[in-house]
Amino acid sequence: MTQHDQLTFQNPVDRYAQISPPKQDQPEPGFDEEIVPKADHGEESYRGTGRLEGRKALITGADSGIGAAVAIAFAREGADVALNYLPVEEEDAQHIIEVIRETGRKVIALPGDVRDQEFCSQLVEDAARELGGLDALVNNAGKQEISEDLTELSDEQMRSTYETNVYAMFRITKAALKHLPAGSTIVNTSSIQAYNPNPMLIDYASTKSAMNNFSKGMGQQLAPKGIRVNAVAPGPIWTPIQPSDGQPKEKLPHFGQNTPLGRAGQPAEVAPAFVFLTSPESSYVVGETLHVNGGTPTP
Repeated sequence: MTQHDQLTFQNPVDRYAQISPPKQDQPEPGFDEEIVPKADHGEESYRGTGRLEGRKALITGADSGIGAAVAIAFAREGADVALNYLPVEEEDAQHIIEVIRETGRKVIALPGDVRDQEFCSQLVEDAARELGGLDALVNNAGKQEISEDLTELSDEQMRSTYETNVYAMFRITKAALKHLPAGSTIVNTSSIQAYNPNPMLIDYASTKSAMNNFSKGMGQQLAPKGIRVNAVAPGPIWTPIQPSDGQPKEKLPHFGQNTPLGRAGQPAEVAPAFVFLTSPESSYVVGETLHVNGGTPTP
């Protein structure tokens, strides 16, 4: 991987080498410690410029992948952050926490399962209390598991996917509203699957469409209050969700190579979109879905 940061002039085709991940299998939810090759969360490659100075952010699914990269980017930009993740992901989370501590910003660990309704409310209250307020929310926690045929898609998987991706977003956003002052932002992690669904990810893809719709509807509802809601729709990004039943094992060696850029993206390449939508420079952007997918056309 190149050590160039996100502000350095470079060719996007070879900013990161084209990866060909070996066939590998992990139990859900997937662990960054075990992923091959390692993903870039911006530990060495993200350089902040003070765009989120003084902000107080809650980020779900922040132990690895896109959530971890967003957490590092927010801290490097001057924000204090509260990180949510599953308790089994503690080892990955501690790595991200250590990186953030080195920035000098405050970081709060709030492990727990966002599928639990009561935990969603408690998560927001704990984040607001520990951070001394809340003015940025990133609903990023997600579940993605392949199912080759609808007849094989269990109610348990379907329910778990919706509880993680959709219900938690509703519940956490609802709980956060009493804390968010004018000028606050909410950014939800959608997906290219909302526009170009993989037939093996029917339940996951449909939740991402729901997240787009939620972002546009809530954007209209909250805009008069000065709270902006937007979404980011990543394409094929190399994270632990892929080898933990997020993709067929035989397809991993070619992951992301069908994009116009010819490679998979890294979490550090998605984080700047969240920074932009959270920063004041996007003050006239509401209900937008920002695509970070390597060039794949979307509506």
